[in-house]
Amino acid sequence: MKKILTLAYLISETQVCLAMKKRGFGEGNWNGYGGKLEDAETIENATVREIKEESGVDVHENDLKKVAIAEFFFKDGKHLAVHTFFIRSWEGEPAETEEMRPEWFAFNMIPYDKMWADDIHWFPRALQGEKLIGKVWFKEDGESIEKMEWIQVTAFSKTVTK
Repeated sequence: MKKILTLAYLISETQVCLAMKKRGFGEGNWNGYGGKLEDAETIENATVREIKEESGVDVHENDLKKVAIAEFFFKDGKHLAVHTFFIRSWEGEPAETEEMRPEWFAFNMIPYDKMWADDIHWFPRALQGEKLIGKVWFKEDGESIEKMEWIQVTAFSKTVTK
């Protein structure tokens, strides 16, 4: 069954705030902030809540700029649909929490070797302003890519099904 997740990155003029995942799924990877939707939450509601819980930063829904929707398929049957946003305006400074440790990286110093394997294929394109839809199939190890496809779009559909 497909699970819908959110993912968001705080972006300044020349840097991105990545967070080291300290526990759970994706532990040991640099990533953005995000997670699953709770009952009756929209994708945007969940994104704002997850950023607050994981970083202490306050974000307004109208500051969320969707840059990608990616579906991830794992050999164990896990199927994730991740809605990804860039945020250029927020209140507060990212702080370490039980789950995440933030660090700012210059765009040319992003540690792709310590991120999910697909990030190097879409993240630089999103930073250049592209909107993307992707599908990524992982190998048995759950980390290496078996195959993937990315297409550029001009806009995202408002229709989302759980």
